[in-house]
Amino acid sequence: MQIRISNSDGTPIYRQVANQVKYLVAVGRLSVGEQLPTIRALAEQLVVNPNTVARAYRELESAGVIVARQGSGAFVAGNGSPLAARDKQKLLHERIDVLLAEASHLNVDIETVIKMVRDRSRKIQSE
Repeated sequence: MQIRISNSDGTPIYRQVANQVKYLVAVGRLSVGEQLPTIRALAEQLVVNPNTVARAYRELESAGVIVARQGSGAFVAGNGSPLAARDKQKLLHERIDVLLAEASHLNVDIETVIKMVRDRSRKIQSE
């Protein structure tokens, strides 16, 4: 499971972890029933406090994204992606905001970004 955290984007780390797990479930990169890394293992991978990962997992469980089984670990919930349309849009808006901020820092105009997105979409669809 590939999760990246950023200390500079202003979003709490536990929320970054939870949002990325939601995204991975929504796009099918994490399958129903798939086991997530243990709290300790993910904390070590991300170099964060285990309490941070535990908080993210609690949020994910409350949202119905994962199921925690005592002594067995955390698994993607059997009901698939519980993300409502507005939650999916929120995830995409967050990613778009990051893209636009990076484009701005690189002095790339919006028309060029849109063209690049369209080109990438065509390439992905043709593969």
